[in-house]
Amino acid sequence: MDSANRLIEMLYDRRGEALSLDEASTAAGANRRRLEKLWALLAQRGHRLEFSPAGVRLVLPTAMDAHLIERNLGARRVGRQVICFAEVDSTNDVAAKSAEQTGADGLVVLAECQRCGRGRLGRRWLSPPGANVLMSVLLIDRRGALSHDALTIAAGLAVAEGIEDATALPCRLKWPNDVLLEGRKVAGVLVELKRRRRGCCVVIGIGINVNAHPPDEEVESPATCLSRHVGEQVERTEVVRGVLRRLGGWIEELEAARLQALHSAWRQRCEMVNQRVVVESAGKRVVGRVLDVDPLEGLIICDDHGHGWHLPAATSTVVG
Repeated sequence: MDSANRLIEMLYDRRGEALSLDEASTAAGANRRRLEKLWALLAQRGHRLEFSPAGVRLVLPTAMDAHLIERNLGARRVGRQVICFAEVDSTNDVAAKSAEQTGADGLVVLAECQRCGRGRLGRRWLSPPGANVLMSVLLIDRRGALSHDALTIAAGLAVAEGIEDATALPCRLKWPNDVLLEGRKVAGVLVELKRRRRGCCVVIGIGINVNAHPPDEEVESPATCLSRHVGEQVERTEVVRGVLRRLGGWIEELEAARLQALHSAWRQRCEMVNQRVVVESAGKRVVGRVLDVDPLEGLIICDDHGHGWHLPAATSTVVG
């Protein structure tokens, strides 16, 4: 491990408490002049440091940092490689372009800011710089084993579970891709399938309102953020790590065609079953009662005329 990573680990683990300069020097194996260069390097990575007679402390919540996310994650696939950017057009686009690179499967792309962030069905994803989680996960799927609907269900569930692991906040799910806190949207998922020279790849885009959310007048559904419910600023690193662990586990279940546990866990967090809904799907409006949410068959509805509908997540949205 290099000296800068050793220092950021120690600072992060202090949870805002000061690290003495003597401790830092010993841990990094560096004299004071070398330490100055290491502080500058951490600042370039986006971390804010405060110096006092007691030493140096990391200002929390801190910047997205690949090393802090990867360490001890235990990733077998999702999260083996993490890259963080200050600003990109879209994390989904960056992840998709990486698909041609060797060993890109499981790559996680994060950004502090997106110039052209997008949600489902062409909607914009709004987020101020440095406040929230803007993340994409790349999966190389040469066998075509990962369906769009199943991934949407799995990703939404992983986000809900990861948030709960990190904050203890009880999240609910609204088909196809909304994660809710007290009825307000706190996160969303965008699954995109791409064709590349080496076969098919899937990009799972995840946006989580951690420390900020858009005002109601700027979005279609009322939004909220984690800090509003926790009562203080939330460390994004722990939210990301929680989501990646959960997502990795559910992806393994999908590839092994073990869908019953996914189905059951998703339904436990969904209040739509037996509810009357209005859904727009591929240019049609379907009104009826929800019978089930299936990982492969989508939203299953019985309409007012007694007809059954299987509505795919890729082209459907609940409007009422």
